[in-house]
Amino acid sequence: MGKIRVRKQLRKAHRYLGLFIGIQFILWTVSGLYFSWTDIDEIHGDHLRKPAAPVAFENLVSPTALDSTLTIRSVALREINETPYYWVNDNLLYNAQTGEQKEEITEEEALSIASKHMADHLEVAGVTRITSAGKHHEYRERLLPAYVVSYKGDDAIKAYISTNDGTFQTVRHRDWRWFDFLWMTHTMDYESRDDINNWLLRAFSVLGLITVLSGFVLWYISSPTLRKLKKKRK
Repeated sequence: MGKIRVRKQLRKAHRYLGLFIGIQFILWTVSGLYFSWTDIDEIHGDHLRKPAAPVAFENLVSPTALDSTLTIRSVALREINETPYYWVNDNLLYNAQTGEQKEEITEEEALSIASKHMADHLEVAGVTRITSAGKHHEYRERLLPAYVVSYKGDDAIKAYISTNDGTFQTVRHRDWRWFDFLWMTHTMDYESRDDINNWLLRAFSVLGLITVLSGFVLWYISSPTLRKLKKKRK
């Protein structure tokens, strides 16, 4: 009777564990299949972009001559609409030929930058400016404010350009958004999507292992073949 009771309890535990984590198992499987059948370069939007042509500039002023009160900790050269700019201390933009400070790029300049990075066959549908992006936004954790250049088509393609320094930040499209959603369900990180060490994922991984092991134990104690072999040995 003791063995029968243990077997029933084990079956019950296995059944409810399977029901509890079954949906997550399906999500892991579906997302894993999607990841294995997709081209990561296409997810990144490489097929929608073109290599930027190198640009050479002359008659650049020295960064030290920009502002006598400015303490330069970092400086990088930016090209905005075929004009060179210094990006100083990650927050200030100066014309590298005249030394004049620029507050931020214009919408027309954003379109020019997008045209240098995006494929020529894409047709612009509109331009908007965003100042914030939440944890679930497709432009999360990148430079803000930013211009969003939207393109016509079913893929809902969008290019993001930082208004502060004019850098082309990223491109987003339908397949990337599917990937991002499935990656969230795969990692079970429903906030940042990138934390694979979160406790929810750990808990479900342990429960999944327990479910599988309980299935093996249940098979072992319920197998007619094994019972016959035990009787023969006796």
